[in-house]
Amino acid sequence: MKLSLASAFPFFEAAASYVRRHPEELLRVARNAVGLRFGVPIVALRFLAASLGGKKAPQDVEIAAVPPGVRVSATLDLMGTTVRASAVVIVEKLKLDAQTLRLELRLREVLLKALDDRQETPIAALLKSGALDLSKPGNLAAYMPKRPPMLVEARDDRIVLDLMKHPKLARDVRLKRALHALAPLVTVSAIESGPEHLDVALRALPEGIGEVVAGFRRALS
Repeated sequence: MKLSLASAFPFFEAAASYVRRHPEELLRVARNAVGLRFGVPIVALRFLAASLGGKKAPQDVEIAAVPPGVRVSATLDLMGTTVRASAVVIVEKLKLDAQTLRLELRLREVLLKALDDRQETPIAALLKSGALDLSKPGNLAAYMPKRPPMLVEARDDRIVLDLMKHPKLARDVRLKRALHALAPLVTVSAIESGPEHLDVALRALPEGIGEVVAGFRRALS
């Protein structure tokens, strides 16, 4: 999806309105910056999820903090079956380098419920019978008939995604150059939720100053 200035304006307008209602956020940003951290308000994630429309996009998305993760719930189409799905998503690791944007996730408390009892599909039958082991969603994802390229590993409750394997991102030259320049400067050391924020901790110069210089040379070449 390509965002224009017009489509992005409601997001910035909502962000400005949120800061006006919560001026303490500016102090929090300044305090976190000293410790190389930043927090994304959970309400901002809800707004972003609501703004991502489309025929195949999940509907009625809900996001709530469940420290150290977030609970995400949505209505979606699962292989021809309309289901209400929810899970607590915990980000264990984010790896950022010149070629990789890798997320290692744990999915806990996974729930799937068919919303239409009249649907007669294999997924609906499995959900009604209780035959699906939802405690190990990674094993289910590993046997998806059309496994997306960015799903690089799935086992038990662990899911590993490499966003750079998404075809559109893989062809994005500007993004690749940005990763080349950014990766030597900073890396993400932790992502955890609090009562109202998703907090991201950063670590500067993960591979030393020499790699910073080399990264800028690669980005400019």
